[in-house]
Amino acid sequence: MEKFTLKALYNQDFVQSLAASIVAASSGFDTADFERRVFDADWDGRELKQRMRHVTQVMYATIPGDYKAQIKVLNQVAPTIKDGLLGMVFPDFVQQYGLDDYATSVRAMEHFTQYSTAEFAVRPFIEKYPEMMTQMLAWADHPNEHVRRLASEGCRPRLPWGMALKAFKKDPAPILPILEKLKADDALYVRKSVANNLNDIIKDNPEIVLETAKRWLKTKHPHTHWIVKHGTRTLLKRGDKRALALFGLADATGLEISDLSFTKNKLTIGEHFHFSFKLKVDKPRTVRLEYGVYFVKANGSQSRKVFQLSEKEFTKGEHSFKRKQHFRDLTTRKHYAGTHRLVIIVNGEEMLGSEFELEK
Repeated sequence: MEKFTLKALYNQDFVQSLAASIVAASSGFDTADFERRVFDADWDGRELKQRMRHVTQVMYATIPGDYKAQIKVLNQVAPTIKDGLLGMVFPDFVQQYGLDDYATSVRAMEHFTQYSTAEFAVRPFIEKYPEMMTQMLAWADHPNEHVRRLASEGCRPRLPWGMALKAFKKDPAPILPILEKLKADDALYVRKSVANNLNDIIKDNPEIVLETAKRWLKTKHPHTHWIVKHGTRTLLKRGDKRALALFGLADATGLEISDLSFTKNKLTIGEHFHFSFKLKVDKPRTVRLEYGVYFVKANGSQSRKVFQLSEKEFTKGEHSFKRKQHFRDLTTRKHYAGTHRLVIIVNGEEMLGSEFELEK
């Protein structure tokens, strides 16, 4: 059986369905010409984003009328495409062809994002039009959670797979009023975006996020608490005492780790082992428990990756743990032979560690 790939979603069924929806909204549209242009000689070799962009370009070439007229057609078509990933062709259309028509494009992005996401499309508008952030602030009050999410997600300084907003990496001040409005949003979809935006900001401006987090936590709102916890995760994983102190986790006094052992101290790439250890707690208290693996890099140096084990209220006494760690190659991590090290981290502090060998 052929392995499924995301690009396979952009297939003949989708293109035919899209063409049928367009012709229903635009009587001058030629479905046969549209499909012929989409399925050109290079179609099979295109990856996901390339297929999306190609469909966008063919829509522009075949839908009658100027940009405003085409947007009127696509406004009717967008709700008929039920898959959000496929629906990204509509905000992509705005990104490619609407940068010089601010008013039409802003209305279109607000509409299209409710069926997909306009987080990538809005970024060139933020760079070109200072008033775009005023619009984003207004979107933060929108009744539709997809539009509220766009208000946050679209202005993330370091949005993955999106163009960086260099001005906001330097000074995130224009973002903060938007996040203030959304810091206790009812929708998890929105809260995740706010947290991710904070996590972006923290990589360039940690002090701003720490001060914001300290103030937000005073509200005692569970949604806000979750956002702050998730939004400061980069600093928490680094063991940053300022971030840990926000949650009463900066002190590891009275906590001890012992009996760290591996089921094997030598293994090959692709295998796994189990490791175990004991935690001794001096009194009932909340403990953040993690472990880190110092992976060998291609150049022979090491880089620590932190994995969370637990964060909860522990009773006084001794607690035993056993976990599995895989060493198979992933799309996000390639393993290299050499001496590795596993460490147990308690409230941000490395307590105990031991080395093991990974072989080819």
